[in-house]
Amino acid sequence: MSDSQYHPPYALPPFDHEKADVIIRSSNNIDFRVFKLFLSLASPFFETLFNLPQPSEGMSTDVEIKDGLPVIPVSEDSKTLDSLLRFCYPCTLAEDPAFEDFGDAINLLGVAKYSLGAVERTICKSLFSPKILEGNSLRCFAIACHARMQDECAPAAKYTLREPLVPTWFEEIELITSSELLSLLAHHKKCGNAVQVLKDDISWITSTYPAVPWMVDLCDMPCAETIRKNAEKAIQTACQRHCHYCTHVVPGGMRDFAVCFANNVEKLIAKVELDMKF
Repeated sequence: MSDSQYHPPYALPPFDHEKADVIIRSSNNIDFRVFKLFLSLASPFFETLFNLPQPSEGMSTDVEIKDGLPVIPVSEDSKTLDSLLRFCYPCTLAEDPAFEDFGDAINLLGVAKYSLGAVERTICKSLFSPKILEGNSLRCFAIACHARMQDECAPAAKYTLREPLVPTWFEEIELITSSELLSLLAHHKKCGNAVQVLKDDISWITSTYPAVPWMVDLCDMPCAETIRKNAEKAIQTACQRHCHYCTHVVPGGMRDFAVCFANNVEKLIAKVELDMKF
């Protein structure tokens, strides 16, 4: 089939409506039949685009016409465009997209030219929740930096304290600058230094726990999670001794101690600010 005979396929509902008044074509040649009104209300970019003077009847134009509708090509692929357009449509016609991976979020954050503030707000809500941050703190931090979302950098930086001071390589590290990475590492080191006071002055422990069987080095991973993990290791070690008394007493006492220790660590970390300005 020749190029002149090729007709790109239409996207899936709701972007195949027969009463649509414009076609948006993705970079991989998928046509989205959409309504100008929805896009104009959601995005100043589209509003300006659709308000441009249209060629009068009989005037030569380079705009492609398909099924009587003008075709507007864009640089986004069909997957990204589908997600973008769903944000433009009323919720009764199209639900907000669910992100399958971090790549989807990055692609959507990269369509800033469409001036869709709702996109960023929704992505932030999805990406920067505790559940996501717990396992993807470094990736979230990189995305926040890449999208210039300073308010999201701080909570992401806090969750990165669960990682070693020098983290292993991750794909999204290429999204951040060396100065942003340096800011993160400096913040990590300052948090580690801040909690060392808990080792130098243990009055906060002895006032509640007269005897302390162990202390954990928090320099490398200065966060409450480090305390909790070491407490569980101590409990496991005590239980392996098969002491009838320790097996029943140690778990509760050690976990209470871990909560006290972790709370003090959190208080000190909260005072350490992330030194970063976009």
